Amino acid sequence: MKFESWPVARYRFVFEVTSPICLPEYAGSMLRGAFGHALRALACMTREPACPACPLSLTCPYSLIFETPAPSEHKLQKFSAVPNPYIIEPPDWGRRVYNPGATLVFSMVLIGHALEKLALVVYAWQRAFARQVGGGTAELAHVFHVAPHSETLVYDAAEKRVVTHDMAILLPAHEGNAFCLRFMTPLRLQENGKALPPEALTARVLLMALARRVSLLAEFHTDGAPGYDFQAMSRLADFVACEQTLRWRHWERYSNRQQKTMTLNGLVGEVRLRAVPPAFHALLVLGRWTHVGKNATFGLGGYTLEDSLP
Repeated sequence: MKFESWPVARYRFVFEVTSPICLPEYAGSMLRGAFGHALRALACMTREPACPACPLSLTCPYSLIFETPAPSEHKLQKFSAVPNPYIIEPPDWGRRVYNPGATLVFSMVLIGHALEKLALVVYAWQRAFARQVGGGTAELAHVFHVAPHSETLVYDAAEKRVVTHDMAILLPAHEGNAFCLRFMTPLRLQENGKALPPEALTARVLLMALARRVSLLAEFHTDGAPGYDFQAMSRLADFVACEQTLRWRHWERYSNRQQKTMTLNGLVGEVRLRAVPPAFHALLVLGRWTHVGKNATFGLGGYTLEDSLP
């Protein structure tokens, strides 16, 4: 169960503000909505009101990136939805106003075949901010590919093209068995439709949620699933020691689609895992890109990782 590399990349978008932009306390949902509208306007050929009824839904870049179709049949379970191959990582938590001349920066992760559509993704972000985001506008200046130890300029507004670059990460072998995860954005894991509180989070719950997410992302957006033995991994996870200092972060957002305010509480803080079997090492590293839990597409469940503890 070893990964040598994985098709995933993080991109840092740098915009120059041209008219005042006001971002809410957490801008992930707003940015996702702006990106989705712009991407659909660019990619949709039929102008059907909803993607499921569209005859091109299985080949349309919009549906493949933003609303990945769930399979009608699956050998393991019935899906109403599957993970989408992108994660938007907005500016740090906190309401702020960007005045003309200011720089607005955020990141986006693309996974698997979505990487092939990077030029379209870049153009969609340009269109989104030219139209309006947060009440204002901005011009895209640069896009950087952010590797673990370096950054590469892959798009410059003057050149107007995406340059060739490595679109995969290497997952190195790990000799230790202890990790510290710092959740910077709320982790939302659910049981019976309710978000798990801090006291209910165990190593098994966290690790198996990450394994399921990575497995589904691989199955639906790369050239093959990793073939996990979930029963064996679940047994191994029961022996992982877990200490955590987590707390609730309360957050509300307004859903234009559902026309209502939604409460999205989640957990932030540290989770320290010890006696972690090698089967989970690459997963924990990869999770820094994929995030874990619900609402990952607009940045929730994001963590930093220390791969050794004293």
